[in-house]
Amino acid sequence: MGLYPSDATENAYNGKNRNALELGFTPGSELWNGRLAMVGFVAYLVWDLNGYSVMRELLHFIPDFR
Repeated sequence: MGLYPSDATENAYNGKNRNALELGFTPGSELWNGRLAMVGFVAYLVWDLNGYSVMRELLHFIPDFR
């Protein structure tokens, strides 16, 4: 047996491929939504570490945070 599971694990949920990009509230679309959210979160962290902070700019509009 290899290190990786067989292709049968991709179709374990209702016989559908969970990695397929589908529209609507399907298990596959929820997986892609989570993956893209993680990519966006990491991209924002990299952006913020380079000195471009959206939150810092928004907080300058509030008088208590100046």
